[in-house]
Amino acid sequence: MAISRRTLVTSALWGAALGAVSTAEVLQTPTRPAAAASPPGDVVGKITVGYQGWFACAGDGAPIGGWWHWSANWSQLPSPSNTAIVAWPDVRDFTRTYPTGYANFGNGQPATLFSSYDQQTVDTHFQWMQQHGCDTAALQRFNPYSSEGPTRDAMAAKVRAAAESLGRKYYIMYDVTGWTSMQSEIKTDWANKMSAHTASPAYARQNGKPVVGIWGFGFNDDNHPWSPAACLDVVNWFKSQGCYVMGGVPTYWRTGVNDSRPGYLDVYHAFNMISPWMVGRIGDAAGSDWFYTNVNTGDQADCTANGIDYQPCVLPGDVSARQRAHGDFMWRQFYNMVRLGAQGIYISMFDEFNEGNQIAKTAETQAMVPANSGLLALDEDGTPCSSDYYLRLSADGGRMLKGQLALTPVRPTPPLLTGNGPTDLARGKPTAESGHTQALASANAVDGDPNSYWESPNNAFPQWWQVDLGTTATISRLVLRLPPATAWAARTQTLSILGSGDGATFTTIVGPADYRFDPATGNTVTVTLPTTTTRYVRLNFTTNTGWPAGQLSQVEVYGTSSGGDTQAPTTPGNLTATGHTSTSVSLAWSASTDNVGVAGYQVRQSGAVVATTSATSYTVSGLNPGTAYTFTVTAQDAAGNVSPASNAVTQTTDPAANTNLARGKPTSESGHNQVYESGKAVDGDANTYWESVNSAFPQWWQVDLGSATGISRLVMKLPPPSAWATRTETLSILGSTDGSAFDTIVGSTGYTFNPATGNTVTVTFANTIVRYVRLNVTANSGWPAGQLSEVEIYSA
Repeated sequence: MAISRRTLVTSALWGAALGAVSTAEVLQTPTRPAAAASPPGDVVGKITVGYQGWFACAGDGAPIGGWWHWSANWSQLPSPSNTAIVAWPDVRDFTRTYPTGYANFGNGQPATLFSSYDQQTVDTHFQWMQQHGCDTAALQRFNPYSSEGPTRDAMAAKVRAAAESLGRKYYIMYDVTGWTSMQSEIKTDWANKMSAHTASPAYARQNGKPVVGIWGFGFNDDNHPWSPAACLDVVNWFKSQGCYVMGGVPTYWRTGVNDSRPGYLDVYHAFNMISPWMVGRIGDAAGSDWFYTNVNTGDQADCTANGIDYQPCVLPGDVSARQRAHGDFMWRQFYNMVRLGAQGIYISMFDEFNEGNQIAKTAETQAMVPANSGLLALDEDGTPCSSDYYLRLSADGGRMLKGQLALTPVRPTPPLLTGNGPTDLARGKPTAESGHTQALASANAVDGDPNSYWESPNNAFPQWWQVDLGTTATISRLVLRLPPATAWAARTQTLSILGSGDGATFTTIVGPADYRFDPATGNTVTVTLPTTTTRYVRLNFTTNTGWPAGQLSQVEVYGTSSGGDTQAPTTPGNLTATGHTSTSVSLAWSASTDNVGVAGYQVRQSGAVVATTSATSYTVSGLNPGTAYTFTVTAQDAAGNVSPASNAVTQTTDPAANTNLARGKPTSESGHNQVYESGKAVDGDANTYWESVNSAFPQWWQVDLGSATGISRLVMKLPPPSAWATRTETLSILGSTDGSAFDTIVGSTGYTFNPATGNTVTVTFANTIVRYVRLNVTANSGWPAGQLSEVEIYSA
């Protein structure tokens, strides 16, 4: 599918009427906060992000079984001629990605994509939400009675796990687009499946009720054909089940024109919350201003009059259409919706790479985009932007919504974080402490990992923790965190904040005060400081109601650097993996330079510092066998300035013995009969199987192990039932490191499969380094085709 089902044709654009209202007049429009129909909850007063979770890759184990939403033809590799996306994701934070048919990036790295079906992907997405103030995720659920149903069921479970572990909220949002039997089936699906999720402590609630979203009632197109009576029946049914019902409605819902069918106002007024769709309606700040005056203001008034919570959309803009204006477009929407007094904000969307309206980390430059793909990066208008820029922009928009940031039409978020901007001055800097317990040292509080932490010696207050910012800075804000998991129950720590210019003499910045850390608010505390010039920041702890020690998972210090060495070293170059075992990866890189001098290098695994060294090589040990790890390296000088990260290197450790290297990996074939395609031979199910084109020998089956590795044993199976009578298949085993040139590992041999011995054949051979394994089948005494239910490949 080349475009999202959310892409609708707008029958009337804002621009036709824009001439009647000038931008100056819009800015002068008097406003006052609207009265909220509901008190703050998990959607009122919060930032909600639409979460598709609909990307799959061949070999990831997803029931959908293909390149779901990455390519137009899901059975084929994504490529410039087979694509469904208009923007390229930044995949550096994921531990597992999948090769595509795109050319390498501009920087020479392979073009790989993530799968939403991998739990680590969902965990990473929710970690980004946690780090950037995205309170709630609306998990999109299309017709679950289609072929997508099993995958969407699994995605709901994965989102639940991520939300619970990372302290975020989520709810089910039904998108009824194209769902023919929606009126009855949506009720059955909720009653039999999705309502079970409301037992999760992470499931979003508003006014004490579980939140359910329904997107698509009243849209004026053939994919949304239901009568007002049918739609009203569904809304009222969910309300009778005790739900708070959010409606994703047409832009012109209130007036029943353009994208809205007339006669649906009673349906819209039945919702507890209304969120009109805006994608495709505006493309610049002037469009947002026009809608603010001519549409949003009336919407808010109608909702207020009818006791409905109003949750307008804010979108970052389509990268491919060059709408983003390096964040100015999105910020104008935040400003307009906050000054309107909206009860919440819905960001469209978190991971919508199909429409290009994603806030998730995105390619920064052409160096992170496949060459000759035609895709644009975030710097398309000439302004460099970090890959997380729209996450950071969303965080500031959320703070403005919640009154933590003054209402301002001027975007406060810089596209790039620099040493002299609003960045975390403590990240990766040297630390000190009064002491720590076990391995919970002070550096854990500046490593960027919310789950690692410092813990002082137990039962020995007072204790202190300290960071050296590397140079004198003027600071104004501290953010203190504990791990976001709900297992870290609410607690209050009493501490004071001190500063020093020399690390010897300290003065009090903020005296002793109680700070409550609550998992309901991300276990995060923000402390606004009187403007202070300091180099060293120390926290003195005297009590903790949750544990008899000082505890911190992250300390973030915000302000501006002043004086001293503020120039970071150059980026380490040419990071390569020079070797690997089942538990280690050896790395090497070229040296950085600095105006003063490079003090050392930080080896980072998925962004987190795992080692420091003064050399230009390092071996990371203690890893898991058969696991892909992504590494980068940064350089640091004596003042604590940290360079940009090097190129990323992903290396898979050698497998442990008896690990099936082929399970779930990408496959290919000469062809298949009916539905018996090649992926069934690596799905772990002995009863599914690949069957080649009939009566057309020779035929071949192939698996890509993901990286070159040593193999010496291959197990082939046919389904075990006795109905699969004894047969002999004649085949050869070939190997390749590049998928192009193949060498023979084992020559053509007849292998007998007998149900009396489980229809299993084991072949051993000399250790051979390969990435691709191909089986060439030339005969089968039981059926005129190649047949395999499982192919297992082992290193020993």
